[in-house]
Amino acid sequence: MSFRIRTGYEDDLRLFKTRESAIAYGLLLAVLLAAPFLIGSYFLSQIVFVLIYTIVGVGLVLLSGYAGQTSIGHAAFLAIGAYTAANAAKYGVPIYVYLPAAALLTGVVGWLVGLPALRLHGIYLAIATFAFALIVEEILARWERVTNGNEGMMIKPATLVGKPLGESGLYYLCVFCTVVVVLLAVNVIRSPTGRAFVALRDSETAARSMGVDAARYKTFAFALSAGMTGLAGVLYAHKLSFISPEMFTLSLSIEFVMIIIIGGVASIRGAALGAIFMIMVDPLLVLLKDGLPGLIGRISGSPLLQDKASVLLSAPGVKSLIFGLIIIFFIIHEPMGLDGRWIKLKTWLTQFPFYRPATFRRQKMYLKSERGR
Repeated sequence: MSFRIRTGYEDDLRLFKTRESAIAYGLLLAVLLAAPFLIGSYFLSQIVFVLIYTIVGVGLVLLSGYAGQTSIGHAAFLAIGAYTAANAAKYGVPIYVYLPAAALLTGVVGWLVGLPALRLHGIYLAIATFAFALIVEEILARWERVTNGNEGMMIKPATLVGKPLGESGLYYLCVFCTVVVVLLAVNVIRSPTGRAFVALRDSETAARSMGVDAARYKTFAFALSAGMTGLAGVLYAHKLSFISPEMFTLSLSIEFVMIIIIGGVASIRGAALGAIFMIMVDPLLVLLKDGLPGLIGRISGSPLLQDKASVLLSAPGVKSLIFGLIIIFFIIHEPMGLDGRWIKLKTWLTQFPFYRPATFRRQKMYLKSERGR
């Protein structure tokens, strides 16, 4: 077994805790940079969606996992970024101008949405963000002069120095934005701002008594998370080349929440793992719908049972049902998400054969510090 011994306070502030982690992330970045030369367009397109979802997941990790604020309206922030990109590209604005501008605009809107967070907590804050998402969706459908209403908008290809980016250029832009967002999130977590987020998450009453400005940090958390999501919205719009209000509904916000639940609520790495899971689950569901009825028919020998299974899997709402079951499974059996499972596996490998099953057993909490609520 190997242990990392801290010899100073700087050890906790390092970007990479160990040399092995720095090498691993460097190899991952090298693989991402070489991916266009190694894989086909379909898998490259899937990686682009993974990167976009990772950016949104990182924003939600900062907001929910570290700042302790709840949001089920992040599809609205994605829509604001997407429509900002669509209108800017329509007038020939280069992407290096409207990409940060969309993030800034969405961040300002997120700051305004964060103002109710000063008085709302838990389910009430979630309802407020849900209402905001409905308002944005209605505005997108009604403001036809800007959004073209329910007919949607075609997105012009992104241009850089007067030349279109193309598929590979958009891919590298997504990689660059993801790296920047992850580095920004890691540095925020390591800073006093990150420690203030954690203090507010664990006990707002205790944080206030220690001098933490709750209003400042709550609104900043919303602004930062919304800005990251708006940045992802620009990339999302250019990837799909078409956007409409029906694309930014509650179901998309629920998918974003699933990213951090499945990957790990307070883990940057978990945001990437959850994004991979969410992108992979759709092809897996298609394979399930196509293959499971035939398998049931071969095992049972009954064509009638095969037809019933096919009708059941094709019924509307089956995908939402499966997603709900996945969320329940992770909340009950793996509350730390896929990242928690990876930590347990890595610990088992490093401590074998001396691994103790009680290492990650959750301890009971007997202290209630939120008496003031």
